[in-house]
Amino acid sequence: MLGLPHYASPVERVWRAALIVICALTLLFLIAPIIVIMPLSFNSEPYFTYPMPGLSMKWYADFFQDPRWLNALKVSTIVGLCSTTLSMTLGTLAALGLSRANFPYRAGVMALLISPMIVPVVITAVGMYFFFADLGINNTYFGIILAHTALATPFVVITVTATLTGFDQSLMRAGASLGASPMTVFRKVTFPLILPGMISGALFAFVTSFDEVVVVLFIASPDQRTLPKQMFSGIREQISPTITAAATMLVIAAAVMLVTVELLRRRSERLRGVRS
Repeated sequence: MLGLPHYASPVERVWRAALIVICALTLLFLIAPIIVIMPLSFNSEPYFTYPMPGLSMKWYADFFQDPRWLNALKVSTIVGLCSTTLSMTLGTLAALGLSRANFPYRAGVMALLISPMIVPVVITAVGMYFFFADLGINNTYFGIILAHTALATPFVVITVTATLTGFDQSLMRAGASLGASPMTVFRKVTFPLILPGMISGALFAFVTSFDEVVVVLFIASPDQRTLPKQMFSGIREQISPTITAAATMLVIAAAVMLVTVELLRRRSERLRGVRS
């Protein structure tokens, strides 16, 4: 029964079934808000209740016809791509340095790099607000990109570091012994093997930037609205079912990215000769 050996006792089988039920209920509790919101985006009436009187795509049409939503989507995409590029570059370089056996104070540096993931985001936002105010980059897109880069870089560091954990360092030494320069060794040997980890980190970085709203509320001007900020403002100013359409598209995009990350993880394991 469900992977248990044939000699399992009835008590073990009951515990196994109870564990599956608990896991299923926990999963349902976590995804219930998503399950509830997604059908409401197709509601033909402008309210958030069940049962729905009919189905309609007009909230999606409103999303793509309203210049406020389209501009917010454009801003989020541009900021997300810029911060992803920066975080992928900085995070990969940091991970390569941390992977060296003789790197001093590795644990302390690693803890410092991933601190934006641990510190509450509102504290990070307040600190960035005062720091960026001294630099004069509050209320600028450059400041938003830098803030998102700081929040997204830890994800790149972790994914690339995990990829380098199973990296065979003898391949680099073999390339160097054959006369290749360090840049050639990186381009021909290291980069292809860590590329899945870099792409996975880039996807996590993009999602982090695309979904961030707290830092944007502190740093951005009222006219600089990302998609999450537009959704947040829409809830406060005028509750519209268009928000459910935007949320549904964000959930679908996140699901696609998670599937992509999983495929990249399996590819990385195949390249390193690891069997699942």
